[in-house]
Amino acid sequence: MRDESGVSFAKPVIAFAAMSALIGSVAAGHPAAADPVFAMGLRPKLEAMYKDMAVPGAVVLVQSREQGNWSATFGTRRIGANEPITVDDHYRIGSNTKTMTGTVVLQLVQEGRLGLDDPVSKYHTGVPNGSQITIGQLLSMRSGLFSYTATPEWARAVDETPQRAWAPEELLAMGFARKPNFAPGEGFNYSNTNTVLLGLIIESLTGDPLDVAFDKRLFKPLGLTRSFLPKRDLSTIPQPHPQAYHFGTFAGTQIAQGGKLPPDEQAAARAGTLLPNDGTDTNPSMAWAAGGVISTAPELARYVRGMVGGGLLGKEMQQRRFASLQAAEPKLLPGYQYGYNWDTFGPMIGHEGDMPGGFTSVMYHDPNRDITIIVWTTLADHAINGLDPADATLKAIFPMLYPGQPVPNVLNVP
Repeated sequence: MRDESGVSFAKPVIAFAAMSALIGSVAAGHPAAADPVFAMGLRPKLEAMYKDMAVPGAVVLVQSREQGNWSATFGTRRIGANEPITVDDHYRIGSNTKTMTGTVVLQLVQEGRLGLDDPVSKYHTGVPNGSQITIGQLLSMRSGLFSYTATPEWARAVDETPQRAWAPEELLAMGFARKPNFAPGEGFNYSNTNTVLLGLIIESLTGDPLDVAFDKRLFKPLGLTRSFLPKRDLSTIPQPHPQAYHFGTFAGTQIAQGGKLPPDEQAAARAGTLLPNDGTDTNPSMAWAAGGVISTAPELARYVRGMVGGGLLGKEMQQRRFASLQAAEPKLLPGYQYGYNWDTFGPMIGHEGDMPGGFTSVMYHDPNRDITIIVWTTLADHAINGLDPADATLKAIFPMLYPGQPVPNVLNVP
C-alpha cells in the first residue's frame, strides 16, 4: 500500500537458509492446453520477469472477444514448496476495493439518499474542511484530506502489530490530525482517508455494515460467491490461497530507498538466499473500505466487466461516472485519468491494488473492445528492483492486445 507521493511501505528483509530451488519455483509457469496468438510469446517473458523480480507466485487472466481468452499461473503458493497456484485461489484485492465503495455511493446517489455536491459535514462531523468538501471530491481524490497511510504512526503500527483489528474511526483520526494537502477541489491527491470516510457514510445511510452492503448491492447481483469484505477481526484468507510476501519495513530504510533493494540483496533474493517475510495474515482492517476485499481472478473479472460495462448503476449514473474521469497528474503522468473511484489504463478502465503484507493486483476492462485483464501477484509493492509486479505484468500484456499503441501511464497506488 502506498500513498500518492509514491512512497512504498515494504517489510524487513530476513535472510533464511539458502534454498537453491526457490528461483525455479518462482519462475516456472504452469502451461495451458493451447494459448491464443497474443499469448504465445508472453509466457516466457513473464516467467523471466518474475524470476528477475523474485516474485513467488502470480495469476494472469485475459478475456478478449476478438483475440481469445487466456489464463496462466506462475510459481508456488508457498516459498520452498511444490504447490502450484491456481486461477481460482483467493487473494486480497487491495485498493480495487475502492471501486466497490464508490459504486455503492453512486447507487445511493441514484436513490436520492445523498448528493454528489453535498458537503461531507452533512453526513460526518469532525472532518477538516468538511463543510467545503463534497461527496464527489471524496470519490475523485480531490478533497485535499491527508492520507492516513502516509503517516509514520500508521506505518509503525502495521509493522509492530500486523494482526491488529482497526476501527475505521482510528484510521480517520490519523488522517484528520494532519493539515490537508490543499483546499477542496484545488488539486489531486490519492488519499485512503477519503474512501474510509465514504465507507462510514454508506453504513450510516444504509444501516448495514459495509460488508453486508457490498454483499447485497454488488456481490449477490453479480453472482459472486467467493468475494467478500472480511469482518475487521478476521486476519485469515479462505482456502485455497497462496501465502503473501514482502521485503523491507513500512517504517524502515526501504522508504528512503524507494522500495528498491541494494544490488547485493537483489542478487541474493534472485539466488534464493535472501527471502521475504510472510505477511499473509496482515489484518486488512487497516485498509477496510479503501482496500479490504478478498476475491478470486474469475470473480473480479466478472465484477470489473459489470462495473465498467454496466449493470451495477443506471444508464444516467454510469455516464456520469465516465464523465468524472479527468487528468490526475498531467505533468507526471500524461494521459492518466482518475474519476469516481476508478481510473484509466489507456482505453481500459478499472483500478489497482496493493496490500502491505503482500499481494499486488490490477483489474481493467475495455468496454469498446470487450477486453478484460486481471493480474495478481504474491509480492507486495515494490519488488526487489523497485517495480510493482502487477503493474509490470499489465504493461507487458498491453502491447500484445493493442499492437502499435504506446503503453499507457499508471499511477502505481493501492
